[in-house]
Amino acid sequence: MKKRHEQKLIILSILMLLVLNIPLLLLFDSASAIGGFPIIYLHIFSAWLFSVGISYLIIKRYYE
Repeated sequence: MKKRHEQKLIILSILMLLVLNIPLLLLFDSASAIGGFPIIYLHIFSAWLFSVGISYLIIKRYYE
């Protein structure tokens, strides 16, 4: 894997660290729900799914 693609994964990791940081998570901590699921759970799992998908695309496309 080239250095540039490793840097993309590092940037993704830093982005996920910021997205899953406690002050940002507390913005989504409320009693309301969408489809029966609390909003904070939807935020956490959608961020996780996004990071897995982007990581998969980077590794699949640029793995050498």
